[in-house]
Formats: sequence, C-alpha cells, structure tokens
Amino acid sequence: MPDIVISEFMDEAAVREGLARFDVVYDPTLVDRPNELIKLVESARALIVRNRTQVRDRLLEAASRLRVVGRLGVGLDNIDLLACERRQISVYPATGANDRSVAEYVICAAMMLLRGAYTSTSRVAAGEWPREALIGREIGGKVLGLVGFGSIAKQTAVLARAMGMHVIAYDPYTDDSQFATTNVEKRQLPALLAEADVVSLHVPLTEETKNLIDGAALQLMKPNGILINAARGGIVDEAAVVQALIAGTLGGAALDVFAKEPLGAGSFLENVPNLILTPHIAGVTDESNVRVSWVTVTNVKKALDA
Repeated sequence: MPDIVISEFMDEAAVREGLARFDVVYDPTLVDRPNELIKLVESARALIVRNRTQVRDRLLEAASRLRVVGRLGVGLDNIDLLACERRQISVYPATGANDRSVAEYVICAAMMLLRGAYTSTSRVAAGEWPREALIGREIGGKVLGLVGFGSIAKQTAVLARAMGMHVIAYDPYTDDSQFATTNVEKRQLPALLAEADVVSLHVPLTEETKNLIDGAALQLMKPNGILINAARGGIVDEAAVVQALIAGTLGGAALDVFAKEPLGAGSFLENVPNLILTPHIAGVTDESNVRVSWVTVTNVKKALDA
C-alpha cells in the first residue's frame, strides 16, 4: 500500500527523483475516480493534489494514517482545513511558486482584450481586411486595479508598471505600508472599480468574496473596462458578466476559473463577445509546474520525516 498518493498531474521528474525512497502511487486521473482514490488513501501518509481533488468528508474519514496534504498551487478551497486540523493533518500550499505565471497571464489577457485584434485569423485568411474594426488600445497609460494584494498581485503590479500602467489596489487585510513600498495606491473597492481600465482579481473564495463581482459591481466599471479572473470561480457572477458583455457595458473579460469546472457542453459562456475562456491554467506553465512540484515534494518530505 502506498505512502504517498498523487491524484493530479505534476512534474514527473519531481515524483521520480524527489520521492524515490517512498512507495508512491502517481495517477493524474485518480481525481476522476473518487472511490478508487478513497481506497488508496486508507494507507497513505501523504496526499498530493491540485484544485480538483476534494479533500473533505469521505476522503478524510477513510484516510486514518494521513499526516500531510501537499497542494500543487495556492488555493485551499477544495480542502477542509478545519477537518484537517482536527485530525492533525498538515496542509502545505506551494506558496509563491506560480506567482510569475499567473501575473503573466493577467498581463497577456489584458493586452489581448485591450488590443482586440487577436481573434481575426479566420477573417483575414478568408480575404477580409477589417483594419478599422480592429484598432484597439495600448496597455501603456492604463490603470490596473488589483482586487486583493497578496504575492501574485504584487508580481502582477511589477509587470504592469514595467508596461507603463498605473496600479491601484484594494485589500482591507493588507497593511498600508505594503502599498507604499510597492508604489501601488490603495483604494476602496467601489472607487477601484470606477477608476480602473483593467480589473484583476486576486482573492481567495470565501463567504466574504463569493459573488464579490456581481451585476452591481460591474455597473461601477467603465463601459470599456476589462475584467480578469484568474483567482477562483465563484468570486464572479458569471451570468452578470455575460449580460454586461452582450449589452456592451463591459469591454471584455478573461475567465480562467469558474463556479463549476469543467463547464460542460452547451455552457451559457459559449460564443459570448469579447470573452476569453481558459481551463484553469493561469498558474500552470512548464516552468511553474516544475517549481510547484518541487516545492510540494520538499514540503511533503519534511512533514513525513519530522
């Protein structure tokens, strides 16, 4: 029976080399076979997951030997932290390891939506030449509003300022000194939404942040404003975003995370104008996958050796 169970994808070299002295079951498809996963964790001392594996209820009840959960990422809303604490199970996110990849996603999405010219391949190949319709906007000189000001938001601010953006942020839990030392101006949420050309979300999913960006919040944004959510599904009212995009009261949106993942066929998010959809990959690049995997392997080994 395994010491360590890994239910979602990670860097295989980190598994092979970093966990060589352990009995490991690594199967990235286990997340889709919850009954088999529950059977495997009955003997496991460590479990390594991404965001899809639900570490709660039946799984925790079955995992009587579990000592540590390694999270290949930073969000913890798929893990019952109170239940883990009661069972004396340590939970280790890979803090900081994918900051750069998420920050680059935000800047890339902002540039694509502001410029508006990157979906024209089929039209141009068919002989159209829609130059005037595809004249977009530059990112330089625009205001980026960060909702949440943790490490990923700070990295995003660095890249944004390098592109000539002015950066403002809202975070009631961050000390004012952190805004001052990073040359980011603090705002309350309504003021940030009204002022920003691009709004990027960087908060966890909690009862406080659920549907934080709803129809009323979207009405505060500029009519040509851009919304980017690479944080957590559920923070944004997706139906309200669709309404605003169709009505033309929102300039564009990029959603990497959703209230329900995967979306499933026939989603109401299909074929919406000025909407970029990606499958929860903002924090996953070749480089960040290696970093996240090795940070997680190191955390798990330390916990098991303690």
